[in-house]
Amino acid sequence: MTPDPKIMKAVEQLGYRVTVGDVSTQAGLNINLAQQGLLALASDAGGHLQVAESGEIAYLFPKNFRSILRNKFLRLQLQEWWDKIWGVLFYLIRISFGIILLLSIVLIVIAITIILSATSEDGSGGGGSSSSGGGSSSSGRGGSRFFLPRFWGPDIFWFFDPYDYGGGSRRQRRSYQASRTSELNFLEAVFSFLFGDGNPNADLEERRWQDIGTVIRNSGGAVAAEQIAPYLDDLGERYQQESEDYMLPVLARFDGLPQVSPDGQIVYHFPELQTTAKATQPKSLQAYLKERLWRFTQASSGQLMLSIGLGAVNFVGVLVLGNLLSSGEIAAQIGGFVAFVDLIYPLLLVYGMGFLAIPLIRYFWIEWKNSKIEQRNQKRQGQAVTLNQAEDSLQKKISYAQQFAAQNIITEEDLVYTSETDLLDQDLKAKEQIDAEWQRRLESGS
Repeated sequence: MTPDPKIMKAVEQLGYRVTVGDVSTQAGLNINLAQQGLLALASDAGGHLQVAESGEIAYLFPKNFRSILRNKFLRLQLQEWWDKIWGVLFYLIRISFGIILLLSIVLIVIAITIILSATSEDGSGGGGSSSSGGGSSSSGRGGSRFFLPRFWGPDIFWFFDPYDYGGGSRRQRRSYQASRTSELNFLEAVFSFLFGDGNPNADLEERRWQDIGTVIRNSGGAVAAEQIAPYLDDLGERYQQESEDYMLPVLARFDGLPQVSPDGQIVYHFPELQTTAKATQPKSLQAYLKERLWRFTQASSGQLMLSIGLGAVNFVGVLVLGNLLSSGEIAAQIGGFVAFVDLIYPLLLVYGMGFLAIPLIRYFWIEWKNSKIEQRNQKRQGQAVTLNQAEDSLQKKISYAQQFAAQNIITEEDLVYTSETDLLDQDLKAKEQIDAEWQRRLESGS
């Protein structure tokens, strides 16, 4: 069984000594999955079990457990290699769209220049004296045949610099860009303009359960349903809200138990989340789970306008080129480069149309998506407001839940067994503790 990356990360964040409740809260994992994952990780990474007198268990891991696992599991090695390779591949994919845009414009400009030069020469007559007499003029046309605007001069190379400008280290270049609104280079900005920068709420479920676990921990392992509601989406119909059915997934995930107050109200007790390997202070937390709005692009306004401008130039150039090639005779007459461009013209047309159409469609999709996110955020915010303005009945409910609140800290003094030391040594230590306890009692009795 390959160790769970979430559990490994949680163990590192918690200082390598953890309980099941610690990991479940930190990673937002199901209690049972956290327990199974910790046992598997301890077995594979050379971890140790520490059993308290109360029967609670803590897990102690070596700080180099990732190295131990890497040497033991080929899959982890391959995963790390693939992560590095994919990082390079994905970067190349991102910048490829900008490169294709620039190449498309270059191909279109050169093809149009060649076609116009060729048609101009054909229309000028073709007499020998005219040809020879216009030597300098012909030479001028020949020079203009491959003429590109100044825009395509040496300045083009700054597009291909991963940090926008040459010279200096990454840190120096970023400090140079401190006043800029974006750290994307132009090629990355083109990809961002086309496809955006990924789902800002890809980790929403992970954040949700981490927040819920933190709320329970901050409340000492006992809560009312209204304290959890601001972090959930679908609370169900009104009758389901009154019966608090939405708490069932929370109980299942964190192994909770419902408790009924004398007034007939239900509170929820989570014993597993009350046990911790070290004392912790309540963590700061947002009043409700807030989804992040989608952004159209992380590119700066200058990069955005440049992308739109080049996309428009490319599209107009494609239309002009298509009009010149529409007869089908020019490509055959000139051949060579123009024939090649005529062959790939459908691809140039599709790319030119898609470069402007995709962002436009995505813009309206993002507007619709953000409207739904804002609605969900407002509902959760409403639940938080209800909690902050709790009526007397809700305050009594929360007060009753606090009767079950506790924090069980497993310290070194509480241990009766640990797999770190020999069993015989532990028996001798336990015997010494028992003798010392009996001696204390005898002295107090006398």
